[in-house]
Amino acid sequence: MQRLVIIPTYNEKENIEAIITAVMNLPLDFNVLIIDDSSPDGTASIVKGLMAGKYKDRLFLVEREGKQGLGTAYIAGFKWAIEHKADYIFEMDADFSHNPQDLLKLYDACANEGADLAIGSRYVTGVNVVNWPMGRVLMSYFASKYVRTVLGVNIHDTTAGFVCYKRHLLETIELDKIRFKGYAFQIEMKFTASKCGAKIIEVPIIFVNRVLGTSKMSGGIFSEALLGVLRLKISSWFRKYPQL
Repeated sequence: MQRLVIIPTYNEKENIEAIITAVMNLPLDFNVLIIDDSSPDGTASIVKGLMAGKYKDRLFLVEREGKQGLGTAYIAGFKWAIEHKADYIFEMDADFSHNPQDLLKLYDACANEGADLAIGSRYVTGVNVVNWPMGRVLMSYFASKYVRTVLGVNIHDTTAGFVCYKRHLLETIELDKIRFKGYAFQIEMKFTASKCGAKIIEVPIIFVNRVLGTSKMSGGIFSEALLGVLRLKISSWFRKYPQL
């Protein structure tokens, strides 16, 4: 298995078949792993139907009990990917805020430009966000600036959830030591990757706010990220990170 796209889901029945189809129709072969947290709207049932049909050899599903959080969903997905020897592991949202075509650019950055971690960045060439309220744009932009300053990482979009990891980086990162479960998880993973000596490339993308379904974002998510950054920085002073 060369390329695996991990998509966490919770109540994404409006989007799930379309996003899977869009990924499967790309000119390169991508496998898809859905991590579903017991969506009451039947998201998993839609996935199972696709698995039994035309995508049975390329589509996979992990069902978890209850809503356990974004970070733990991705950790479960990473461990599955390592176990199944995926070479390039992608994170992606189900709601088309990330353009499936941009998976090709993230893959190119890792496969041909030498990145261990490629980040689909909203802010590396300005602010490339569509259909977000201005308050949310400013909150996200300045949160990334704050994180970059406090943690001392040369990453413009530290909270990005559209990325590609090479497997050897995920094998190096001590996944069981990743603590955050919400969107601060994205910050912790990028910071840890940089501390492990990863080559990180930011690939400019345009982020489009979801049209269908309900956003999972909240003010508490940003609070967790802002406070968590300080704890992350302090704990890093007392920790030795494995190196690539």
